[in-house]
Amino acid sequence: MQDPHPTLASLRRAAPVHFDPGTGLWLISRYADVRRVLLDPVAFVPDNAQHAVDPLPVSALRALARAGFTLPPALANNGGPSHAGLRRLVTRFFNAERVASAVPLVEETARELASALRDQFVRGHLCDVTAQYARPLPCRVMTRVLGLEDVPTAALVTWSDAALELFYGRPPADRQAHLAQQVADFYTWLTDLVDGAAGADGLIGALRGHQLPDGEPLDTPTIVAVCFFVFIAAQATTGQLISTVLRHTLADSDAWARAATDDRFIYAWVEEILRREPPVTTWRRVTAHEVELSGTRLPAGAQLLLMLMGTGSDPDMFDEPERLLPYRQNIRHHLSFGAGRHRCPGASLARTEAAVALRTLARLLPDAVLVEDERAPMLGLLSFRAPLKVVARRR
Repeated sequence: MQDPHPTLASLRRAAPVHFDPGTGLWLISRYADVRRVLLDPVAFVPDNAQHAVDPLPVSALRALARAGFTLPPALANNGGPSHAGLRRLVTRFFNAERVASAVPLVEETARELASALRDQFVRGHLCDVTAQYARPLPCRVMTRVLGLEDVPTAALVTWSDAALELFYGRPPADRQAHLAQQVADFYTWLTDLVDGAAGADGLIGALRGHQLPDGEPLDTPTIVAVCFFVFIAAQATTGQLISTVLRHTLADSDAWARAATDDRFIYAWVEEILRREPPVTTWRRVTAHEVELSGTRLPAGAQLLLMLMGTGSDPDMFDEPERLLPYRQNIRHHLSFGAGRHRCPGASLARTEAAVALRTLARLLPDAVLVEDERAPMLGLLSFRAPLKVVARRR
């Protein structure tokens, strides 16, 4: 978790299609192969995208069952005919016009959070910019962008973290039961929110008015499944990105100084960090029939793990991939947001939030530096990686 790049490089060189018996997954690590998989939704289907990494114990299954928990095909796990319409609907809330109109909201929210940090900072206190800034910022922005009111922000962050750990981690059984209860609480809250949103505006109102290809309206479980995915992706992974961006920039005094004044640099710097250390490190697919990747034959039903993070450092695609070069020509060619029909619909908003968050904090805390800690905890799940704590102090 601290430095996965040597392992990823070894896989690309020696075993670009590698079967891992511990997980039953085929690790696909070269840029060209991963891009091919992402762009071919017929041969490589997303049915396993949200499956739990480890089987859940009975205690966890009971907690989920009591809440009626189910995730029917909706977005990330939907390879059927309903996906295109649902994706178009969700994308409307994250298109260029919406993102541009949200910039003042992002700036206002960032200043509010950063000002509170600054008060601690000038008194000489250490500040955890992950917990106090990177995580709450996208959660507050998301609720406004999606037209939600009276959302328990702190609870939503906790629920999202629990869902990611339950389905993408490998916690012990007693921890799985605890996480499952939190996920059940999240699901119950979502269901009540959807059921009580008759005539509502925003995302939920749009979903309630949406029709499937056969003309039928969406049922409540599918609406809840869409919200379950969007509410996590729109704030948890963006918070992870902001935390990663802040850690890298605080560690580089020149970059921190430039971030306060040079907008072109900020967006390019965020893009390079996305390429090298994206918060979403892997994603899963299943082969629909026998296929070949990099000379290896894969049977139908093979479970694939696409090493998104490794593709951003593939030397066949990026020169000097180990360096952060914010003005490289192919800077946007990374696969950190996916590609094709399942590419992240919130990519533009995530980039914008990370850039605004960086600029705002660099301006308000110009003499901030990173408190180096080799043992600083990292989120280390199958598909998610980010610093859990980024501590800053005055220079």
